[in-house]
Amino acid sequence: MFTDYTKIIIKAGDGGNGVATFRREKYVAAGGPDGGDGGNGGNIYFKVDKDRNTLIDFRYNKKFKAKNGENGSGNHCNGKYGEDLYVKVPIGTVVKDAETGKVLADLSEENQVELIQRGGRGGRGNSHFATATRQAPRFSEDGEKVDEKEVILELKLLADVGLLGFPNVGKSTFLSRVTDAKPKIANYHFTTIVPNLGVVKTKDGNGFVIADIPGIIEGASEGVGLGIQFLRHVERSRLLLHFLDVSGEEGRNPVDDFYAINNELKKYSEKLSTRKQIIVANKIDIMQDESMLKDIEDLAKKENLELFKISGVTGEGIENLIDHVAEVLKTLPKEDLIEVEDKIVYELEDEKSKWTIRIENGEFIVEGKAVERLMGRINIEDNESMYYLQKCLKNMGIEDELIKMGVKEGDSVKLADWELEWYS
Repeated sequence: MFTDYTKIIIKAGDGGNGVATFRREKYVAAGGPDGGDGGNGGNIYFKVDKDRNTLIDFRYNKKFKAKNGENGSGNHCNGKYGEDLYVKVPIGTVVKDAETGKVLADLSEENQVELIQRGGRGGRGNSHFATATRQAPRFSEDGEKVDEKEVILELKLLADVGLLGFPNVGKSTFLSRVTDAKPKIANYHFTTIVPNLGVVKTKDGNGFVIADIPGIIEGASEGVGLGIQFLRHVERSRLLLHFLDVSGEEGRNPVDDFYAINNELKKYSEKLSTRKQIIVANKIDIMQDESMLKDIEDLAKKENLELFKISGVTGEGIENLIDHVAEVLKTLPKEDLIEVEDKIVYELEDEKSKWTIRIENGEFIVEGKAVERLMGRINIEDNESMYYLQKCLKNMGIEDELIKMGVKEGDSVKLADWELEWYS
C-alpha cells in the first residue's frame, strides 16, 4: 500500500533531576554539597532511510519518544544522558508542525538527518547553588519536562518530470513505453490511484525520473477526490509534461482541460503554477477531428509553450519528445522545490522567556515555563531556598510586575502548583 500522508506524536526525553546531597566521609566533620546534575533528555531526529518508499510503517505506530535523562547522585555524579531517537523516513518526506502547518524539515537528500525536537536539560545539583553566604544549599533543580508535539509527515515524490492531465489521457501508457515501470492500464477513469515512478535511459547514458501523477480534476486544490494527495507530488518536478487527449473519445475539450488543471495548480501553489510545461497532444493515432489538434496548436502559440504530438500506443513522436526533455532538463537547476523558512527546532523556552501574571478571584497567578522551571528547584521547607526564590523573582522582573499590579502583604500568589503568601 502506498501511503504518503500521516500524523504522528513525538516527544523528546525529559531532563533528569539534580540532587541535593552532602559529602559524608570519615573524619570530615562538615562536608560540603556534592549533588550531581541530571542528564539531558534524548533528542528526536528524523533520518532518511533509502530502503523505505512509503509512510506505511507509521499507520499503526503513531508515538515516538526518546529516552529521559537519568537523575544525578551524590559525590558529584551526574546522571546519564537520555538516548537520542532517530525516526526513519523515506527520501522526499516533508515534516510539518500539525498546529501551524510550518515546514520543520525537508528530507530530500540521501542520508539526510534533521534535529526536530531537543530534549530537556538536566537539573543542576545543589553544589551549583553554594555561595559564600549559602554554604549548604538544601535544594537542587528538577530537569526540564518536554511536551508532546504532533507533526505531519508528507511524502512528495522526487521526480525530474511530472505527467499532468485529466484521467484517461494516456499518461500511464506513455510511462510504460519510456521506462521499465509497469503501471496498471485500463480504459476507465482513475486506473491510476497512486503515483508511479519510472527511470528513462537516454542515448548519452544519462537518465531522468518521471512521475505519473494520478489524474487531477477540477476542485483538486480544495481536496475534491484525492486532489491534494496528487498535487503534492507535482511540487518536486522540475518540468511538467501536460497531456491532452486529441482523440475526442471522452467528449472533452482539451483546451478547457488545460486551463482547468493550470487553475488548480495556481490555487494550490503560486510557485507551482510557474513551473515549465510542455504540451503533449496524445492519441493522435485515433484522432477523429483535426480541428481539435488545431485548437491545441493555437493554445501552445498563445501560451508560448512547446507542443509535441505523440501516440502512446504506436510510439509515434515519443523518441523526439524524450530527447527534447533530456536537453531541457540540463537547463533547469535542481533548486529547493520545498521552501523551508527559518529552521525550527522544538525546544523549551529559556529562563528569560516570557511569563504572564493574571488575577483570578483576588489571587495573583504567575504562569509560564520559566516559572515552572524555577519552582522545580525550590524547597519550600528550607529558608535558604525561599531566599533564593525571592531573589530569582526579582531578577526575572516578576516581583516588580506583581507590585505594579497591586500585590499587598498577605495576598495569595500562585507560582506553578504552589500557593504562597506574599510578604515584603
